[in-house]
Amino acid sequence: MEVGSEMRQSRFKSICVFCGSSQGKKSSYQDSAIELGKELLTGETVGELKAVADMHQRKAEMARHSDAFIALPGGYGTLEELLEVITWAQLGIHDKPVGLLNVDGYYNSLLSFIDKAVEEGFISPSARQIIVSAPTPKELVKKLEEYVPCHERVASKSSWEMGQLGYSQTYDISR
Repeated sequence: MEVGSEMRQSRFKSICVFCGSSQGKKSSYQDSAIELGKELLTGETVGELKAVADMHQRKAEMARHSDAFIALPGGYGTLEELLEVITWAQLGIHDKPVGLLNVDGYYNSLLSFIDKAVEEGFISPSARQIIVSAPTPKELVKKLEEYVPCHERVASKSSWEMGQLGYSQTYDISR
């Protein structure tokens, strides 16, 4: 990444980008996606092809191999993947930054909803800090680089990893 006229090394080796399967109605969405690609790519070969059994394994693999997450404007699938990695951060499953590329205010309503949930006591103020948002790729990547987790952990990472290894827990919710 360029800073002034010098290049600096990113703290991220791999960033998982969630995006819509269509380009949307505004050209600014596509333009921002291209700009983000230029901001992230270093000229090295990126990505790999890995067969997985289902969507859950796909998301777990992407999360396991990523150092950060970015959501571009998108639909239900993008929102589902975004909320899952936010929830995992809240639970302490990971401490990776989660960014919203808020192109033309696309995510303003979602951010307002989250702020309302904080105001009403459904999300803690520290958990609100999990989400990093910016209107441009350059600003978002800078904020992600500077991100320091400050939310409380609910579950230990080791308990999550045991669950991923095939162990399961049963909870009695009938009380």
